[in-house]
Amino acid sequence: MKRNKWMLTGVSLLLAGSLAACSSSNTNTEAEGNNTAPEKTKLVYWTIDRHDSDFIEQKISEYEGLNPNVDIEMKVMAENYAQSVDIAFSSKQAPDILRVDTGNVPTWVKKGYLESFDSYITPEMKSRFEKVLINEKNTVDGKIYTLPNIGQFWRLIYNVDLFEKAGITEPPTTLAEMVEDAKKITEAGKASGAYGFAGNFKSASGFERIAYPITTLSKTAGTEGFNFQTGQFDFSMYKEALEALRQITMDGSMMPGSESLDIDPLRAQFAQGKIGMYFNHSVEPSVYKTQFPTDIRWAAALPPTVDGQQNGASQVISGSYLAMSKDSEQKEAAWKFIEWMYSDEVQIAYQEGGYGVSVIPSVAAAAKAPDIPGIENFLPTKFDAIYPATPLVTTEGRLEGTKKVDVFNKYIFDGGDLDKELQDLNTRYNAALEKAKAAGDTTVEAQPDFSAASLQGSLASK
Repeated sequence: MKRNKWMLTGVSLLLAGSLAACSSSNTNTEAEGNNTAPEKTKLVYWTIDRHDSDFIEQKISEYEGLNPNVDIEMKVMAENYAQSVDIAFSSKQAPDILRVDTGNVPTWVKKGYLESFDSYITPEMKSRFEKVLINEKNTVDGKIYTLPNIGQFWRLIYNVDLFEKAGITEPPTTLAEMVEDAKKITEAGKASGAYGFAGNFKSASGFERIAYPITTLSKTAGTEGFNFQTGQFDFSMYKEALEALRQITMDGSMMPGSESLDIDPLRAQFAQGKIGMYFNHSVEPSVYKTQFPTDIRWAAALPPTVDGQQNGASQVISGSYLAMSKDSEQKEAAWKFIEWMYSDEVQIAYQEGGYGVSVIPSVAAAAKAPDIPGIENFLPTKFDAIYPATPLVTTEGRLEGTKKVDVFNKYIFDGGDLDKELQDLNTRYNAALEKAKAAGDTTVEAQPDFSAASLQGSLASK
């Protein structure tokens, strides 16, 4: 049994002679006397996840105890994971099992990296996941290449102490209330340097963390700027959220420096009682238990909506977890381990250990809430749902001009002609979409009957 918890980069992948072991093989134990030990099957497992590595190591040891002829070597990768995977496959040193990110699934299938699960998965197992399988996240051309395990459940996170100091008794339910509450908190918090609102706008996902939950719970047609009913990008769905964030900035309610703020510095400021509200997902309770312990009273609520009506469902970011290498010489053994890792037993332990909130219906129904303060506000409700995949159109140089996040951030902090900017984004992103279709990288089509309202209750009935 071998463990490599050190971080492996793409450069060291090329240089480290030890990686010759990454190609799948059977390890023979030399004969001692007249006896020869059984051959061990060696599996190599690559992951980019560090937060759960201790748990995964424990489960690997448990699996090896149940299967003494199997030896699993886990490598936790650092930066340049996708590049490392490219290098490994081109040099015939690919792992047997690999963690796959949602956005990589169609690309890695097209490159011939992934083995379909279809020849291995049982009907019973497939039925456990059928409600949460997403085309171009889990499946490509009707074949399954990975299954989901956990999701990001998005909430408005707020400082109860600052709310009470400002005379606010409940979290906002409309965008107008959010703007007004941010103003009240900033006014009441002047002496202590507290502000009503903040966002980690340095990150490419900073705006998305705010706008996606608000917009998907408010509206019915789509998400991530993509209208499923028309099969086209239509960024006008973000107009109200952008205008609200612009107003918060003009009111002086946005924490200064938010345009260059990353998520961990934001969390540190929140833990110190300097921020009234921000948006993030279900990892936050564990963050405030371990990474940024705090004495403030904080809570979380479903996102506000444009007008107070919950016409849609707050998007749960979900999609992929484990995949099997097409180059593996031990596919049956690799599948058995993957199957075990996706079992209710392991996934229930994963949620109860506080590593994530499951989207697998059988797990969500049986798992207890982790012993982490605040996690109860992030568990699935009837207003949380998984959406179809939005086509990825920014790769391969297909998008001309400025990316959406830069356009949005400029408007929030500098202003401008929003209608003109949104129309320009629509034109450029839909042109990139046509290029992606022509290259065969997406098969998305219009779904005139799509309605996010019909997704309500698909994950839970709370």
